[in-house]
Amino acid sequence: MYKLLFSLFLLFFSMTLSAQQFSTIKGKITTSDGQAAAYISVGLKNKAQGNLSDESGSYSIPRVKPGNYTLRATAVGSNPIEKAIKVLPGEDLTVDFIITENSGQLKEININSNKTNKYATKRSEYVSKMPLRNLENSQVYSSISKELMADQLSFSIDDATRNAPGLQKMWEATGRGGDGGSYYNLRGFIAQSKLRNGIAGNVTSRIDAANLERIEVIKGPSATLFGNALTSYGGLINRVTKKPYDHIGGEVTYAAGSYDFNRVSVDFNTPLDTAKTLLFRVNAAYNYEGSFQDRGFDKGFVLAPSLSYKANDRLSFLFDAEIFSGKNTGKQIFFFPYQQSVAALGVDRADQLSVDYKKSYFSNDLTQQSRNTNLFGNMEYKFSDSWTSQTNITYTKSYSNGFSPYFYLMPGNLLSREDQSTMNSKMNVLEIQQNFNADFHIGGHRNRFVVGLDFLRINSDQLFYSAKYDELSAGVTSGPAYDSFNRTNMEAVYGKDKTTYPDIYKTNTYSAYISDVFNITDQFMALAAIRVDRFEHKGSYDRQGKQRSEPYKQTQFAPKFGLVYQVLKDQLSLFANYQNGFTNVPGTNFESKALKPEQANQIEGGIKMDLFDGKLSGTLSYYDIKVEDMVRPYQGGTGENSNLKIQDGTQTSKGFEAELVANPAKGLNIIAGFTYNDSKLVKVQDPDVEGLRPGTAASPYTANLWLNYHLPDNFIKGLGFGVGGNYASDNKVLNSRAYGVFILPAYTILNASAFYDHPKFRLGLKVDNLTDKKYWIGYTTVNPQRLRNIIGSLTYKF
Repeated sequence: MYKLLFSLFLLFFSMTLSAQQFSTIKGKITTSDGQAAAYISVGLKNKAQGNLSDESGSYSIPRVKPGNYTLRATAVGSNPIEKAIKVLPGEDLTVDFIITENSGQLKEININSNKTNKYATKRSEYVSKMPLRNLENSQVYSSISKELMADQLSFSIDDATRNAPGLQKMWEATGRGGDGGSYYNLRGFIAQSKLRNGIAGNVTSRIDAANLERIEVIKGPSATLFGNALTSYGGLINRVTKKPYDHIGGEVTYAAGSYDFNRVSVDFNTPLDTAKTLLFRVNAAYNYEGSFQDRGFDKGFVLAPSLSYKANDRLSFLFDAEIFSGKNTGKQIFFFPYQQSVAALGVDRADQLSVDYKKSYFSNDLTQQSRNTNLFGNMEYKFSDSWTSQTNITYTKSYSNGFSPYFYLMPGNLLSREDQSTMNSKMNVLEIQQNFNADFHIGGHRNRFVVGLDFLRINSDQLFYSAKYDELSAGVTSGPAYDSFNRTNMEAVYGKDKTTYPDIYKTNTYSAYISDVFNITDQFMALAAIRVDRFEHKGSYDRQGKQRSEPYKQTQFAPKFGLVYQVLKDQLSLFANYQNGFTNVPGTNFESKALKPEQANQIEGGIKMDLFDGKLSGTLSYYDIKVEDMVRPYQGGTGENSNLKIQDGTQTSKGFEAELVANPAKGLNIIAGFTYNDSKLVKVQDPDVEGLRPGTAASPYTANLWLNYHLPDNFIKGLGFGVGGNYASDNKVLNSRAYGVFILPAYTILNASAFYDHPKFRLGLKVDNLTDKKYWIGYTTVNPQRLRNIIGSLTYKF
């Protein structure tokens, strides 16, 4: 590690001090009516050198080598302007541009995205399934950009999502078929990243960031536009992927660091024809990391090619794929035995356990293999300036096979070492979605409208099997007994006895939805949407074809409403929303009547801002979620009727969220978030948990902060530093009057980074968990987390 850092240090100075006669290209960009055109992209065609114009329309491209170039000015929604130029050694060159649109038109097509506040969210085409600016959207969401991921050296979803207020990681990715990467908590409910570009796209293992343009964390029940199978009551995580562009470019990155971390990634883009209608891009990465414990590893490979074709001005296609393959040991997880009291365990906090934090208690050959293939197709057709059609098809195939060791915390400082494996488990997901979007006026009132049809098929063919291996004193951390929890011995146990859990079923969901954003006035907007969802479960079976549960069908409506009033046009909005989510529930109640879908309803209100020319953006909101029709055991059932159910349970989840994204001074960018969540089981008729916070609801208080500073241009352009961290309050993963309370202690984790960004290369260094703090995550479990981690990276751009 020291050799790597020393090499990067030498490389930094050798490249920055190399004597070359660079020149600077500068100029000013104005609109057709003579106004300054801010935030226009200006760059050398087919070269990785460029910049954005500032508020005055001025731009500057430093360190340009002598030669002949094509200088290109590009604005979203506007035709690019190109000029042939010649750069002489050591002589600055001034080139001005005039954009054909006037200043009002530029604002209308959202050019003023204020890249000085580069982490701020301005708009999304996925959150509402239509292009909508954040200040016009009544729903709350956070966006994590590729620029932020680059500044933090974030190589995975797990690294990046720590910037989303209220999103707290609960479990590492299991790698098992059908999962969606790591498990998180959002507004008191468990969520996973199961959507990609707004449709199904599970990745069961650690989700690599090689193919990500940004990550959208969409808050609150969102079944109206996204259905219920891929979302949670707290919200959803949508991955937005990189798309091909019209010139040759890309980069190659190598990174290495603590715990044998090694990573190689590539991003390559090129047009495939001279007309630049056929474009190709491929992202790929190999990632290996060991464990902070004595054993454990995770290695994976991802390949993500994409191809776009523009048939004509109306018709275009996009085809892409994600291919993941990996092998890993499971991350250490401690469970609590059923009906064991915390008092019997002898401690009630994770930091009081006698378990050695740096020991895995299992062998490196207890491995699991996982594979994931996602195929996507998109066709867009423009009927007119007002009406467009979008057809999406996605097919996801996941596979897992192998061991997954876990532990039970036992009285007397003992660990029960156990395993739950998967045997050639598969899950396939097919989604076909058709959307028609429109932007039109009726009686002088603007309507932005989407109507869609959606078909989702899930085909699960999974088999889990489990067995106990032994009980071991937590104080035994070496020797034959410690080493014995390995593949050979576990296979011998399975040869004698095991419990199997088949998870074999098929479901079809047929849906239709409609949503309209209606401008009552230019500053006052209303949203109304509804979904009808027909769910068909074909029954569950074992692998011998024996039926284990009966088929059932359910129909559900999911409405959504929103209001937005822009107190200051394009600067300050007041908003309110009502959102719905649901979960299909099988079986009958104690009266032999079919159970109905569980319901979640949210009411939320707050403020969105984009003030001081976009230098201060953010959201303040208060939400109230009520989940009704929860199924619980029927208290009147005895004997043969002890498993009867009643559907009258209720859980509430209320809270406050604040997110600020600021650019208070040139070169300084700030992201800050704070959340409070109050979750309770309020109508479950169980005195053991009535009125208490569920053990799955995570920490009630969380906060995140990141400060990033680029040095001024007249010093060392491209040199920057970042520092920040995350806070989470005590997490009661067991919270019961009968069995007691077990706490994962509050933690504050600090992180830092430094980087030098040159037009041809980038050097980076990060330190995660700067203070080497021991901390735990989990929901109803105890999961120790990684200690201090140092990584250096080198990127070559072309």
